[in-house]
Amino acid sequence: MAERRCVEVPGGRIEYEDVPGDPTVAPLLFLHEGLGSLGLWRTFHHRIAAATGRRAVAYSRLGHGFSDLPTQKRTPRFMHDEAATVVPALCAALGLDRPVLVGHSDGASIALLYAARSSDVTGLVVLAPHEFVEEIGLGGIEQARRAYTEGDLRARMARHHRDPDVTFWNWNDVWLDDAFRDWDIRFELPAITCPVLAVQGTADEYGTLAHVEAVRDAATGPVELLVLDCGHSPHLQRPEDTEEAVTAFVSKLP
Repeated sequence: MAERRCVEVPGGRIEYEDVPGDPTVAPLLFLHEGLGSLGLWRTFHHRIAAATGRRAVAYSRLGHGFSDLPTQKRTPRFMHDEAATVVPALCAALGLDRPVLVGHSDGASIALLYAARSSDVTGLVVLAPHEFVEEIGLGGIEQARRAYTEGDLRARMARHHRDPDVTFWNWNDVWLDDAFRDWDIRFELPAITCPVLAVQGTADEYGTLAHVEAVRDAATGPVELLVLDCGHSPHLQRPEDTEEAVTAFVSKLP
């Protein structure tokens, strides 16, 4: 059984869940989306762990789930900062050697940035990643703001986050900041040498196929693309297809 625990990382304590698996193969590390958390993976990390026989760790970033709240507002480099400080600290603290990173949305971008800076990565699974800012994505984020201030999004988030206001505005304010429009990590992708599986939905309200195509065209290592008829969350909207592809990809890794 997985245990939910806390661990100290730069900036505070974060919650994580550790699903046991074969210690002789690379573990899986799950990085959630912009409004996500450990709990909002639902049972996806458990199912992938069971299907692959690998240890799986999922965690909530600072300000998400029931991890500590951040001590200051995020900047447009928040994904770079997570990749440069928190992810390596977490891997070191939990003994995650040469992990397979599984990221969704902002978590997928963090996974790409980490793999671009570290040779200590066995593979990457990126679900609906972002490498640059698109108008369609900004439109989706503006719609999320209306759903939060005028709809029921805040009430739904309150069930999964210690402070939904901190979680939401730390994400929404950064993405809609004029300074963020120039955010672009495509030039960093050639440093990625490990195998990559990139999954994208055709009806993603936050991005087009250009993002997974950018990974395919720029990364140095082998890249597999999976395009599904779904929105921004392939693992929730097309779970069987996504799990089958992730399991097959992971099974081929060294």
